[in-house]
Amino acid sequence: MSTRQLPGSGSVVLGRDEDAGICVPDSSVSRRHAVLHLGPPLRIEDLGSSNGTRVRARHCSAATERLIDVGKGTPARGAAVELSPGDVIYLGAARVVLRQKGGERDAGKDVIVKDDAMRAVYELAQRVANGPINILLLGETGAGKEVLAESIHRASPRASRPLLRLSCVALSESLLESELFGHERGAFTGAVRAKPGLLETAEGGTVFLDEIGELPPSIQAKLLRVIEERKVMRVGGLTPIKIDVRFVSATHRDLEAEVSRGAFRQDLYFRLNGVTLSIPPLRERPGEVAALAQLFAERTAKELFPGEASAASVPISPAALAELQRHSWPGNIRELRNVIERAVILANGAPIGPEHLLLSSLADPTRPSHAMPLPARPPQAPPNASAAASASAPGSTIARSVPDGAKSAPDGVDPGPTRLRDAMEAHERERIVQALEQCMGNQTRAAALLGISRRTLVERIRVYGLPRPRKA
Repeated sequence: MSTRQLPGSGSVVLGRDEDAGICVPDSSVSRRHAVLHLGPPLRIEDLGSSNGTRVRARHCSAATERLIDVGKGTPARGAAVELSPGDVIYLGAARVVLRQKGGERDAGKDVIVKDDAMRAVYELAQRVANGPINILLLGETGAGKEVLAESIHRASPRASRPLLRLSCVALSESLLESELFGHERGAFTGAVRAKPGLLETAEGGTVFLDEIGELPPSIQAKLLRVIEERKVMRVGGLTPIKIDVRFVSATHRDLEAEVSRGAFRQDLYFRLNGVTLSIPPLRERPGEVAALAQLFAERTAKELFPGEASAASVPISPAALAELQRHSWPGNIRELRNVIERAVILANGAPIGPEHLLLSSLADPTRPSHAMPLPARPPQAPPNASAAASASAPGSTIARSVPDGAKSAPDGVDPGPTRLRDAMEAHERERIVQALEQCMGNQTRAAALLGISRRTLVERIRVYGLPRPRKA
């Protein structure tokens, strides 16, 4: 295995030809196989190679990876695929791994371990990383299982080989089988040529199976055979292919309970459970909240304000830190990261205060919500001013507007808890209308102001029958 440093700009040809920018001496590689456009962004384009070019890339933000065909063996200029550090390029049967200089050292700096229980977990992880035994990670969603899996891979003898991340819940059953085990040419309609599975591409490395508890029963049986025999059988194949990988699995489920009710194979559980590491939730690690918040704040600021000196240090006020410490974090580190990213945007370069956090009160109904208050709407004159004046005179009954679909309670009757939902819906509807008005119909900004995602805002607009803002 050889290492080559790429230039800062331009293009580099990859191929078997000795005159190629990067020579890959493999019989499956064409003389001029593909070209790397150094960008930015970094892209690869197939040059009409005989055996094709594929990229194993991280799929969106999910913990899964996919094999992407580039050009499909025909000259397809302009059909380039964007690349990122860590992606693996397959030129025929040869493999090229993209690494960022110093990237692995930087990755370790993002691991915050200050709690005693977490120190014990990471110390045990360091000890078992050197061996070949499979590891099972248990913990709530967003508690940091993937970060721990990456630390195990970096500390293992397989650190120089690929780390394959695969979310068992992100792919359908039929797609999961083809992606995991690959297929032979003609195995099904559209299989115009053989395609290696993801397990093959991780040869010599580590396979991280996230949400293993969601694996369909049919795939459980096939995965068990792979672990036992260290061989994979492609869909439509006749000969098994040997692989050398280590499995690190993670789940938020109680797998022993899943085994008891027949939802998870007991033999597969024993194979995956060589060593179990349980990650405590963030609410049990209060000493790490401040350090994690500062890490996420600085990272977000660098992305939002690149090149600015202020991005190196993002102050978080003591009052905001106190709010963060008091929160129960049902979404764990993932929730904390989202809260801080939103706070950096709302603070817009100023120190982060409690008013920028917009912490959810769902975890604790008695806790007041810290959503950013929306300005009151200016009073509007009623259609009949004289009628309104007489209705608001002393001793008279004041008419209150009721949202569509809500029923007003009879006079003299306390609506009580039965009307609580209507009142909450009316309040939510009013806040959405005010946010949209304040943001001039910009749904992304309105969602950030309300402390919800844009998708949730769009859904609430539909539920309440509000007119969708038109683009200017």
